[in-house]
Amino acid sequence: MHITLRQLRIFDRVAHFRSVSRAAEALHLTQPAVSMQVKQLESQVGMVLVEQVGKRLELTEAGEELWMHARRVAAEVDELFSAMRSRRGMQRGRVRLAVVATANYFVPRAIVAFRRRHPALAVELSVGNRQTVFTQLNDRAVDLVVAGQPPEDMHSVAEPFLDNPLVIIAAPDHPLAGRKRVGLAELSVEPFVLREPGSGTRDALLRHLSAASIEPRIAAELPTVEAVKQAVQAGLGLGVVSAQSVELEVSAGRLVVLPVTGFPILRQWYAIQREGKTLSLAAQAFRETLIETFRPPKRKATAAR
Repeated sequence: MHITLRQLRIFDRVAHFRSVSRAAEALHLTQPAVSMQVKQLESQVGMVLVEQVGKRLELTEAGEELWMHARRVAAEVDELFSAMRSRRGMQRGRVRLAVVATANYFVPRAIVAFRRRHPALAVELSVGNRQTVFTQLNDRAVDLVVAGQPPEDMHSVAEPFLDNPLVIIAAPDHPLAGRKRVGLAELSVEPFVLREPGSGTRDALLRHLSAASIEPRIAAELPTVEAVKQAVQAGLGLGVVSAQSVELEVSAGRLVVLPVTGFPILRQWYAIQREGKTLSLAAQAFRETLIETFRPPKRKATAAR
């Protein structure tokens, strides 16, 4: 086989977008040029890699496997280039960052601070659920992940940098709204709107309630924080979310945080990287900026009288 890095990069974009036209646009190539490279790659491996299904391209089993290896090759090449750039200083470079959906409410502040310090460096941000971002980290598709809990099935290095309190939210007209205190046992009869199975927020709530022998009534399972907030606001039930994700709605009076006994559930946000991976200078600089942006300043010592 005579597979080139160019073919692998082009195939990676086609597989990512499931579209020749979008891949061509992202790569600043013509559609025929992209199609030709994919056909040549298929000829080299002797198997069909992509199939047209309606208006969308889908990967064959061989295509899925080749895409996995293509991402790893691209990551290795990127690490090589980053290492060479690091030796010349941070005149150019990029940081590949993946965050769970809730972290997207505050991480942009760190990106702005980083760009002010290092205007020549770029940040590529992707947002997904826990499984998606840790798959990206495991495949070396990203340098850093921001999540509320380090992965249990991967060797990683995680550093906490920000409190992540989980709170119970309700619509302003909910019967429990306005109470000075809500007993934990009262939640057993309330319907809940939760994130999908595998969500760190959902798992934390279920563990917390299970310790009190409470099994929540699940009214709906939704894939995003925004969907949970909208459903709670509409009166479908109670929700549990990171306090950072509802600051705007609470200040505007569209949602309320219930003063439930045993809440908030105190967790942390972590900056996570693969164990043994040497970060580029750009990624190291971003990690430092992220931590400095959100860690509370040290209190000044006061003289004793």
